[in-house]
Amino acid sequence: MSAHCQVTGRKPGFGKSVSHSHVRTNRRWDPNIQKKTYFVPSLGRRVTLTLSAKGIKTIDRDGIDAVVAKVLARGEKL
Repeated sequence: MSAHCQVTGRKPGFGKSVSHSHVRTNRRWDPNIQKKTYFVPSLGRRVTLTLSAKGIKTIDRDGIDAVVAKVLARGEKL
């Protein structure tokens, strides 16, 4: 599962870890990605989305129909 939110577009951030001796190593900060299944009345079926925690809150606020319409308008497959 890729670390990419289908609603907010959040993806990993990259940077360096700095140890006590100041040795720098590469690392990445992954967003909190969850797979969630919603029933979408306008489509008449269930849709599985990969969402960040903020994406789940966006669906709770705006509704699944509005969010799915935006995702489909961008041309993403569901």
